[in-house]
Amino acid sequence: MYAIVEIAGQQFKVEKDKKIFVHRLDKNEGDKVDFEQVLLVDNDGKVQIGAPVIAGAKVSTKVLGHVRGDKVIIFKKKRRKGYQKRSGHRQDFTQIEIESITL
Repeated sequence: MYAIVEIAGQQFKVEKDKKIFVHRLDKNEGDKVDFEQVLLVDNDGKVQIGAPVIAGAKVSTKVLGHVRGDKVIIFKKKRRKGYQKRSGHRQDFTQIEIESITL
């Protein structure tokens, strides 16, 4: 059984007992979080599609921790002008574990 759920503006495919990284949530470690923006549920071949969401469906999760992603290097250059600019960025993520998918 899996579901497509919208978390922090992005869509994720989730299954029970899986761990995923989502954009930073304002929750503490160990908190329980329910997401009710369930767009699709596949239950052993029976597919339910929401219009736009499935009424009464929710995904229960638990926050495992907050981490930072790998550094992304931004490098700008204009040839023959002597212009070079280098900067970096690290995105903040929250790791969550899927506890249950209910309809």
